[in-house]
Amino acid sequence: MSNSADETYPPFKVQIAERVTRLPPYLFGRINGMLHNKRRAGDDVIDLGMGNPSDPPHQSVIDKLSEAAQDEGNHGYSKNIGIVNLRREVASKYHRKYGARLDPESEVIVCLGSKEGFSHMCLALMGPGDTAIVPAPYFPIHVYSVALASANVISLEVANSEKFLANIAYTCEHLYPKPKLLVLNYPHNPSSVVVEQWFFDEVVKLARKYGFMVLSDFAYADVAYDGYQPPSFLASKGAIDVGVEFTTMSKGYNMAGWRVGYCCGNAEMIRALGTIKGYYDYGMFQAIQIAAIVALRNTDTAVEEQSKIYQGRRNALCEGLSRLGWNITPPKAGMFVWAPIPDLWRQRMSTMDFGMMLLEKGNVAVSPGSGFGPAGEGYLRMSLVENEERLKQAVRQIKQCLRDAEANFSTKPPAAQPAAT
Repeated sequence: MSNSADETYPPFKVQIAERVTRLPPYLFGRINGMLHNKRRAGDDVIDLGMGNPSDPPHQSVIDKLSEAAQDEGNHGYSKNIGIVNLRREVASKYHRKYGARLDPESEVIVCLGSKEGFSHMCLALMGPGDTAIVPAPYFPIHVYSVALASANVISLEVANSEKFLANIAYTCEHLYPKPKLLVLNYPHNPSSVVVEQWFFDEVVKLARKYGFMVLSDFAYADVAYDGYQPPSFLASKGAIDVGVEFTTMSKGYNMAGWRVGYCCGNAEMIRALGTIKGYYDYGMFQAIQIAAIVALRNTDTAVEEQSKIYQGRRNALCEGLSRLGWNITPPKAGMFVWAPIPDLWRQRMSTMDFGMMLLEKGNVAVSPGSGFGPAGEGYLRMSLVENEERLKQAVRQIKQCLRDAEANFSTKPPAAQPAAT
C-alpha cells in the first residue's frame, strides 16, 4: 500500500491555537543561534546572556538527594501540591525571614520551578477579555503566560516606583473592565529596580480599592548586596487577602536544574493553582523535595556566602564597564547588571545589532534589552554567572571589540550626497 497522500483530498493543514499564534517572536533567537554556532566552531564565548547559575548547591543538599534517591519509597508519584514537610519548611522560612505567618496546608504550594507555577496561576485566574498589568521592561514569561491564558497585557514603566503606583491607579480608573491582575517582580528582572516595604503596603491599598489580584514574582529574594534585604510582598498587612508570591530555589541555592519553586499567599488562589496542577502534573520527584527541605533548613549561611560571590562579580563587571566610560549603576540585588549602551553606539545601531556585534566580533554574549519589550531598548542585560576573572576578560574583549568597530566607522567613506539639480 502506498504511503503517498490521497490526491482526492486537499492538503492537510495544521491549525495552531490562536493563543500560540498571538505570542511574539523570540527576539533572542538570533543571538542564541550564533552563540551555538560559534561554540561549535571552537570559539571561547563568554556568556553573559542567560542567568543560569554556574555554582553547585551546598554539598549537604546533594548528599541528601543521593540518600533519598536510594529509598524505594521515593520513586512513585508525589503530591502535586508538594509534600507536607516541604510546605512546612517554606512557611517556616517566611515566618523566620519576613515575619509572615502562613498555613502550610492551605497557603503554600510547591511548583516545578516558579515559572511553571506562575504560568499555571495565570491560566487559573485569567481568560478572554481579562487584563493584567505587568512591569516594563518585562521578563518574557510575565507577558507570555497572560497571552497563553488568552488575556490582555498592559505594561507600565517600572523605573520610578512612585510613578508606577500612580500609573496603576490611573489605569484602573480609566480602563473598563478594570484590570484583573497586577504582576510585580522585585528585585526586578531585567532592570534590577528594588523597592522597600512601603511600596507593597501601597499596592495592597490599591488592590483593595480597585479589586485586582496580585502576583509577586520574588525570584531574587536570596541574592542581594551591600546590606540590602529585599522585602516580601506577603510581609505587608493584608497582602495575603489580595495576592500570592512566587519564590524559587534556583538562584541563591544554586538549584536551577532541580526546578524547585513555591507559591504562598491567598488560600483561594493557591487552591485554584492546585486545581490546574492536578490536571497537568503528578508532582515533583520526592527525593528532590526532601533535599530541598535540608537546603531551606540548614544552608542559610551558604546562601549568604553565595550573595557575596555575586557581589564580587557585580563589582568586577560594573567597575570594568565604568572604566570604559559606560554609565553604570551597580544593582542592589539580583543576578544581572542592567547596562545602558553608550550614547555614541545608541545613535549608530539598535540594541539587538549592538548585542550581535559584541557576540560576533568580541565573543561576549549579552541579552539585548529590546528582548524585554520596547522599554528595554538602549540597554543590555548582563548576567553574573561567570567568575570574576572571566568577567574582567569580558570587559577587555568588549573594549577591544568597540575599539575595532570605532576604527571601522572612522575609515568608512562618507555617504554619497545627491547631485545638485
